[in-house]
Amino acid sequence: MDIKAADVKALREATGAGMMECKKALVECNGDADAAAKLLKEKGLAAVAKRAERATSEGRIFIKQDGNRAVIAELTCETDFVANNADFIAVGEKICETALAKNFTSPNEELSGLLLNLATKIRENMTLRRLEIIEVPSDCVFAKYVHSDAKTGVIVLVKSEPATSNDKIAEFAYDCCLHIAAFTPAYTSKSDVPQKYIDEQKEIFKAQMDQDEKMASKPENVKEGILQGKVKKHLAEICFEDQMFVKDDKVTVTAKKEQIAKECGCKLSFAKIVFYQLGA
Repeated sequence: MDIKAADVKALREATGAGMMECKKALVECNGDADAAAKLLKEKGLAAVAKRAERATSEGRIFIKQDGNRAVIAELTCETDFVANNADFIAVGEKICETALAKNFTSPNEELSGLLLNLATKIRENMTLRRLEIIEVPSDCVFAKYVHSDAKTGVIVLVKSEPATSNDKIAEFAYDCCLHIAAFTPAYTSKSDVPQKYIDEQKEIFKAQMDQDEKMASKPENVKEGILQGKVKKHLAEICFEDQMFVKDDKVTVTAKKEQIAKECGCKLSFAKIVFYQLGA
């Protein structure tokens, strides 16, 4: 059967499949464009199914704000090439827009379906790994940051009492996003750290001290003080509020927060922190 080049081109534009694939599909379907498009989609779905077990270690973090609501999402794929593909980025943006419009608070069939349509064209395994909607109260300043490689995304809400709209607070909230992206704290504050984790760290530090010959002659109360000091230092390294501030390494995040609060004549606190790292 003679297949016109214009028909092949039209099918390619509609499906995203290669020229030869489109021509073969049209031949197989006797020139029926709709049937050929369906066939190509079925083949794409089959290809995606075959790749379902393949690792999706690449991808992007997306953040989108609309009024007093924001969404953060993680989309994964197999290759960095696809992660930087304009179509993949467009689908990520569409997923965020749809989630905000329909108040989808987690991945679902409709959102994943948007990604599946692209996966069938590109024939690469893709997933909507996680997604979260964040409500921004009127007494909070919202800040967001997505790193240049789109593999790290941070949202910070700083609460002000009384509610205060101030450029200094907004700058501080944004700097906190930069800080979290740079130092990747495991917890916000010491109160968030599970006791089990603290106990495990104590056991590790104690074992290390027991192997140190210089520690053997020290009194037990001195050893205990050193042990507590090691734990305290470790928690300060992994807890956001106790880390040295990214823009001023002479003060902690908490100290910087109190400084900004005093300058603005209000009380500041962290209402919410969301930190996404690709694959974490």
